[in-house]
Amino acid sequence: MDHSQDAPLPDSSRGSSGETLLIRRAEASDVAAIVAMLADDPLGATRESPDDLTPYLAAHTRLAADPNQHLVVAERAGKVVGTLQLTLIPGLSRRAATRSLIEGVRVHADERGSGLGTLLIEWAVETSRAEGCQLVQLTSDATREDAHRFYERLGFVASHVGFKLQL
Repeated sequence: MDHSQDAPLPDSSRGSSGETLLIRRAEASDVAAIVAMLADDPLGATRESPDDLTPYLAAHTRLAADPNQHLVVAERAGKVVGTLQLTLIPGLSRRAATRSLIEGVRVHADERGSGLGTLLIEWAVETSRAEGCQLVQLTSDATREDAHRFYERLGFVASHVGFKLQL
């Protein structure tokens, strides 16, 4: 597998035991760990099904084949401890700006409060910049007030109201 997108982070990302944090493209073997993190909160527990990975593995295959999709995991000491999906969206609006969308940000329960979420978002912003994006956007469920404060601390502004239509 080509790991040209693997991005070891600077020394500030080393844990107390000195292990390096690696942000890399997710592989099929990571899907179970990703789904477990997606399901490990009140909202995810109602919408994720970690007992049947079939649809998730099919989605991983589609994501891995799309160059505008960056499904990544954060790995420390051989363990998947975080994930996010970064989508590049070319467009005509905003003077033909390319924007990126950050979704599915999750940090393993053992790592929450460690700064890993900040490192993941910084990786996404830097990758977006390197890909020529002019704007990074994300959405967060209206009930996730702690997440809203987290994103605001990182410089994101709550600028739009989002709408969804379940199909």
